[in-house]
Amino acid sequence: MFKHYLKISFRNLAQQKVLTGINILGLSIGIACFSLFLLYAVNEFSYDRFHTKADRIYRIIEWWEGEGREPGGSGSISTPVAPAMKKDFPDVEYAVRTTDRGCLARVNDHVFHTSITFADADFFNIFSFPLIRGDVHTALKDPGHLVVTREKALTLFGTTDVVGKTIQIKIDTAYKPFTISAVAENIPANSSKSFQLLGNFEHLANTEMVKQSSNNWHMTIGIDAFVLLKQESRLATDHKRLALFRKKYAEEEIQDRKELKKGKGKKDQQQAVQSGIRLQPLRDIHMNPQVEGGADPKNIWILITIAAAVLLIACINFTTLAIGRSAGRAKEIGVRKVMGSERKQLIVQFLSESFLLSVLSAVTGLILACVLLPLFNQLAGRQLYFSFSRFPELMWLLGGLTLLVGLLAGSYPALVLSSFNPVEVLKRKIRVGGSNLFTRSLVTLQFVLSIGLIISTIVILQQIAFMRSKNIGFNKENVVMINTQRVDAKRIYPLYKQAIQSNTGIMDITAGEMGLGSGEGQMGRGYRNYKEEISGVIEYPGDYNFLNALGMQLVAGRYFDPAIASDTMSAVIVNEELVHTVLGTTTANALGKTINTAKGNNPPKTIIGISRNFNFEDLTHQVRPQLFSRPANLEPARIYVRLQAGDPAAKLALLSNAWKKLVPDAPFEYNFVDEKFDLFYKSEERWSTIAGWAGGISIFLACLGLFGLAALAAVNRTKEIGIRKVMGATVTQVAGLLSKDFIKLITIALVIASPPAWYFMNNWLQSYAWRINITWWVFGLAGLFSLLVAVTTISIQAIKAAMANPVNSLRTE
Repeated sequence: MFKHYLKISFRNLAQQKVLTGINILGLSIGIACFSLFLLYAVNEFSYDRFHTKADRIYRIIEWWEGEGREPGGSGSISTPVAPAMKKDFPDVEYAVRTTDRGCLARVNDHVFHTSITFADADFFNIFSFPLIRGDVHTALKDPGHLVVTREKALTLFGTTDVVGKTIQIKIDTAYKPFTISAVAENIPANSSKSFQLLGNFEHLANTEMVKQSSNNWHMTIGIDAFVLLKQESRLATDHKRLALFRKKYAEEEIQDRKELKKGKGKKDQQQAVQSGIRLQPLRDIHMNPQVEGGADPKNIWILITIAAAVLLIACINFTTLAIGRSAGRAKEIGVRKVMGSERKQLIVQFLSESFLLSVLSAVTGLILACVLLPLFNQLAGRQLYFSFSRFPELMWLLGGLTLLVGLLAGSYPALVLSSFNPVEVLKRKIRVGGSNLFTRSLVTLQFVLSIGLIISTIVILQQIAFMRSKNIGFNKENVVMINTQRVDAKRIYPLYKQAIQSNTGIMDITAGEMGLGSGEGQMGRGYRNYKEEISGVIEYPGDYNFLNALGMQLVAGRYFDPAIASDTMSAVIVNEELVHTVLGTTTANALGKTINTAKGNNPPKTIIGISRNFNFEDLTHQVRPQLFSRPANLEPARIYVRLQAGDPAAKLALLSNAWKKLVPDAPFEYNFVDEKFDLFYKSEERWSTIAGWAGGISIFLACLGLFGLAALAAVNRTKEIGIRKVMGATVTQVAGLLSKDFIKLITIALVIASPPAWYFMNNWLQSYAWRINITWWVFGLAGLFSLLVAVTTISIQAIKAAMANPVNSLRTE
C-alpha cells in the first residue's frame, strides 16, 4: 500500500513540475535558514560542555549588589584568592589562576606580536584540553615550559613535532627562552577559555605587577581563577561559607565600608555596595549577562524567533501552494471516491505527498545550508560547522522538524480535498477556495511577519547610522593609535615624536597610558572628595596635549601647561559628569576644588579644567565620571598621531619607517581610532544584516505563496474572466480585478504588523542611553516595499490570465 501511495505521489508531483519546484524551493529555503540559526543557537548553548569535569568546574568571581545597581559580577579576581581557597576548603580539589598577556615573541629571526596565557601547573587537571604531544602531568611542571596548540605549532614551525624547540618571549624588556613541552589540540570554538601559547604562572611571580598583587586582596591585574570541586560538594551554593572566607582575608575592606556608611542615612546604608565572592559554574560563563563578558541568552531566542518566523512563512507558502496544486485534482478525488476510496485513504495519500515534499525540501535545505554556512559564519562572527557528533541534538531536532513541517503543511489540503462530495465534484460545483478566510489569513500572516522583519531592519540600520554619526565629544577622525605596550615606550615616545612631528601631513602627536575604542580596557580607581568616596572614576593619564590633540574641548579652566611643573604632580582635568553628579556643583565652582585617591598617601589633586563629556564606551552607556592627569613619569601604552585629511597611505608609510628606525625588532602595530569605535557596533551590524536577510527571504517566500494563490484565483475565475473579456474588459481592468483583493490583504498586514513591531523595537532601543525615535515613515517604507514586490508578483499571473483567449475558457460551457 505504501509503495502505491509513493508511486502516485511521484506521478502527481511530476505532472506539476513548476508548482512542485516552487514548493520545494520555498520550503528548502525556510529549512536552510532555520537550520543555520539552529546551529548557531545550539553552539552558543553548548559552550564548555566538552570538558569531562564541566559539572564540577567553577570560576571564582567578585560579586556586587546594592547602591541601587543591578546585581552583577566580574571574573577578574585578586591574585591570592585561588591559592587561599585551595588551602581553606577541603571541597576544592584543584585551583588555578590564568591571565592573558600580550607580548613580543621570536622564533629564529621572525618577531611577532602574540598573546600568551599563563596558568598554574594544575591547569590540565581541571580542563579537558587534549594533548597530541606531551604529558598533561608534566606539561606545565617547569616555569620555563610552554604549551602550544596544533595551529600555532604549524604556523611557527610548519610541523607539530615541536616538543623541545624554543620560543623567545619578551617579558618586560628582555627576551627569555621558553621550551615547548607539549602540543595541545586546537581549542574548540565553543570554549570560554582558550589559548595559543600557555606558560606556567610561576614565570610571572618575579614581575613587579604580580609581586605587588600577590598578597593584596584589593588589587586586580586581570586574573581569572577556577576551582574543581569534589563530588557532592555544596560550596558553590553555600554563600555563608564564602562570605566568612572573604571576611577572613578582606576584613580591612569591610571595616572601611562600615566607616563609610556611618555618615549616611538609612536609605544610603541599605543601598551601599556589598561585595563578595561567588562561584560561577563553567557552563554558565558564556551565557550569563550578569557577569562581565557574558552574552545575553535573550539575543539567541530572538534569533530563533526570527528563524521560526521565516520557517512559518515557508510552511504557509507550502500550504497555499499545495492548495493551488490541488485545484486541478477535484475530478480525480471524485472518481476515486466513486470507485470506493475512503476518506482516510485520501488523507494518507495527500499526507504522503506532503511528507515526500518535506523530506526532499529538508535534504535540499541542508545542502543549501552547508553552501551558505561560510557566508553565515561571516555574518555571525563564528566558525560553525554541521557535526552530528559534536551537536547530537541537531539530528533529532532537524528530523523532528522535517516531520512536523510535513504534518503541518500537508494537513489542511489533505483534510479539505478528502472532504469533497463526489457528486458535486463531478458536476463541477466545487471550487477550491483561493479566496476563503483560511487562505486569506495565511497570506496576511505571511506579510505581517515579513513587514515586521523589514521594520526591525530599518530601525536597527537607523540606530547604527545614528551611533556612527553622533558627535561623541571629540574628533576621532584621521587619528592613528600606535600600540607601544611591547617596547620601552617611555624612551621611544619623545624620540618618535621628534622624528615625525615636523613632517607635512602630521597635524599633532600625543600619548596616553590608555587606548580608546572597543577592546582597549579602562583604568579606574576610587577617589574621595570633601565628604564621601567617589567610586569608579575612569582615568586617562596622558601627555600635556592629550585633550586638545584629540579635539576634546574645555568648558571651563585650562589645559595642562608644559611650563607649569606642578601640573605633573597635583593638577587634574575632570569631565562635566564628574562635576555635576559626583561633586554636585557647577563647572565654575568646581575649579580649584581638590579630590584625593580613596586609598593610599597620594597628594590631593586640584581641578584646573573641566572638559566636555565624551563617550569612551558604546552608546548603550551614559557617560561616566572621568579624570585626566599628566604624570611626571608617563609610560605610554598608545601614541596618537592626528593626520591631515586625505589618503593616509603615504603618511602611514612615514610613520612605519620612523618606527622601524627606532624599534627594528618590534612590528608597527596601529589602528585608526574611528575604526576602533565602529567596532562597538559590530554586534548591531550583524543583527541588522541577519534581520535584513531574514526579511528579504520572508518577502521572497511570501511572494511565492502569492504566486500560487494568484494562479489559484485565476483558475477559479477563468469563466468570469472570459465573459468579462467578451464584454469588452481590457487587460488592465482584468489584472486589477485579480490584484485588488491581495492588495487589501497586504494593507491589513501592515496595519497589524506595525504596533507589535513598534513595541518590540522601542523596547530594543531602551538598552541604548543614546537612541533614535521611531518615525512614521519607517512603517510607510516597509509597507510600500512589500506592496511593490507583491503587486509585481501578482501581476505576472494576473496579466497572463487577462491575455488568455476567452474562447478557450468558455468552450466547455
